[in-house]
Formats: sequence, C-alpha cells, structure tokens
Amino acid sequence: MHTATIMLSSIEAVKKFVNITNRYDFPINLTTDKYKIDAKSIMGVFSLDLSKPVTIQIESDDVGKFMEEIKEFQAEE
Repeated sequence: MHTATIMLSSIEAVKKFVNITNRYDFPINLTTDKYKIDAKSIMGVFSLDLSKPVTIQIESDDVGKFMEEIKEFQAEE
C-alpha cells in the first residue's frame, strides 16, 4: 500500500481528482481521523472536511503513473 497527503481545495479539484481515480482499477481510499471513503465516489469525497489535508491510500505497488497524475493535489509535508 502507498500513502500520501493531498489537498482538495475546490469543487473543480474534487471533480478532476475523482475523474483521475476512476481511470484506475486498484482500490483508492481517502482517510481522515474518523472516516475512510472510496476516493472514486464523488459524494464520498464531498462528505469529508476538505478544509484540511486528507490521506490517500492506494492499494497497489504500481502507482507511478497515478501519482504523477495527482501531483497537483499533493500537500506540502
């Protein structure tokens, strides 16, 4: 499993992020302190508190292309 911290700060960012995640077959989840949701579900993503960074969990070892596509969303660590 691969993890990273991302920030989805606008409606357009959420739409673009969900569209990217839906192009991949492997499971992708977003987690906060309390919740774990399917990152491919736009309703699920909007249910999170997006004013703070969220952790993305990718259940695959082949994440290079995916991580390149979501680079714009990665939060400063």
